[in-house]
Amino acid sequence: MKILLHACCGPCATYPIEQLLLKKHEVECYFFNPNIQGYREYVARYEALKTVCSYYNVRLSGFGEYDLHAWLSSVLTDIRARCSLCYTHRINAAVKKAAESGADSFTTTLLISRKQDHEKIRTICENISGDTGIGFFYDDFRKGWKEHWKITEKLNIYKQGYCGCLFSEKERFEKTLYDGCAGIG
Repeated sequence: MKILLHACCGPCATYPIEQLLLKKHEVECYFFNPNIQGYREYVARYEALKTVCSYYNVRLSGFGEYDLHAWLSSVLTDIRARCSLCYTHRINAAVKKAAESGADSFTTTLLISRKQDHEKIRTICENISGDTGIGFFYDDFRKGWKEHWKITEKLNIYKQGYCGCLFSEKERFEKTLYDGCAGIG
């Protein structure tokens, strides 16, 4: 089966690519992540993914499809639901790409993170699949959480510390600043 793998970054793509290839699937990675702030971070994540795709001999597309305005418009409609809106925005783009590339189905590296809302991502993927007729290949990639960090170390690629959006970057630094400070917050 030909599967389009929506990939958010190099580290998160390692284990899913490996598992899909072990199951004899043809894999194409698609980097669509206008949520990543700023542009240097976007490029760093793409470069890490490029290294991973080269290592596994997997085709990669999507760099340069960085429409920050469209992404902001999609998530700022309801700031409390921004993660769901972001997942939907990116998965819709991935499904469109899957259809264009003749893929039988799609999946996403978002399903490896223990920090993302796994069930929400799965539901969004299933709903979009049902609406479009493009198959959704589900696998709980979280089982490879430890393994993906080992592969990342082996490939010596860039590892980020947050999902990529400006909201998560703020939350990351806010937590760091206030967790260790007595009397603050």
